[in-house]
Amino acid sequence: MPEIFDTSRLRVLPLNEREHDLDRSVIMDLGPVSEVHSNLVQVADRIVKAREAGSSVVLMMGAHVIRSGVQKFIIDMMEQGYISCLAGNGACAIHDYELALIGETTESVARYIRTGQFGLWRETGQINDIVAAGVKEGLGAGEAVGKAIHEGDFSYADTSLFAAAYRLGIPFTVHVGIGSDIIHEHPNCDGAAWGQASYTDFLYYTSVLEKLENGVVMNFGSAIMAPEVYLKALSMVRNVAEQEGREIRHFSTLVCDLRDLPEDVSSEAPRGSADYYFRPWKTMLVRTVDDGGESFYVRAPHAETLPQLWTALNNS
Repeated sequence: MPEIFDTSRLRVLPLNEREHDLDRSVIMDLGPVSEVHSNLVQVADRIVKAREAGSSVVLMMGAHVIRSGVQKFIIDMMEQGYISCLAGNGACAIHDYELALIGETTESVARYIRTGQFGLWRETGQINDIVAAGVKEGLGAGEAVGKAIHEGDFSYADTSLFAAAYRLGIPFTVHVGIGSDIIHEHPNCDGAAWGQASYTDFLYYTSVLEKLENGVVMNFGSAIMAPEVYLKALSMVRNVAEQEGREIRHFSTLVCDLRDLPEDVSSEAPRGSADYYFRPWKTMLVRTVDDGGESFYVRAPHAETLPQLWTALNNS
């Protein structure tokens, strides 16, 4: 039998001993921008129509979206009814939680990995306890974190995406891979609880996709989690729709990233090329919309694309 690492041997330090690379100064003020990419104007039009039709609008993200300081734009879009579901990875929950708790987040991997202190911070590890307690109530990971921030003593909860989603009754689903987040290092991490909580979130997310016909799915900066979770959930809801004589094929997808893609992304990159393995392209922009949907790509930082999308929605 292989040996299991004893996590009780770990040294976990308080967050006030960590140097943080980001603080609340990164959070941008809400307001229109002067120029909006034409693709985002078109996507905004699709979002408005989706809201009118009662169709789903899903915003998937990597954690760099939170680190980009666009919280107020996303929260306002939620409050206006433009977003049906947020979806992110475990790092989204971590950065959002830390910012809500102490107004700071992000550590230097290069610095702290040298002494093995990377990720081992006491207050951040409390997310494990929150998720485990939430599972006992039947909550997903995102709802548990959002509830804790919304109802707890958090000095900066006003710009928490998770707290806003909980307050508004909008799912913020968290899709984790065990071992991929710093809180999985901690002695109080319950792998079974995380598995249950993230699977519950996956089923929440899949339920939202049942209303994707004439809706919109957006991916800001997630190269693997977003396209893979979306692909499996879409297959599930199409399986049921097929049995019920319905269709889920007339919808729009948007990918915003920094990858250099050609102007025409309606066809896959050549097999064997590096671009072929960029899942947002082949999965979200081609394969899942080639039977009635449409796709859009915008190459720009999140600090530009989300304010532009918000501006387009408010100009529509």
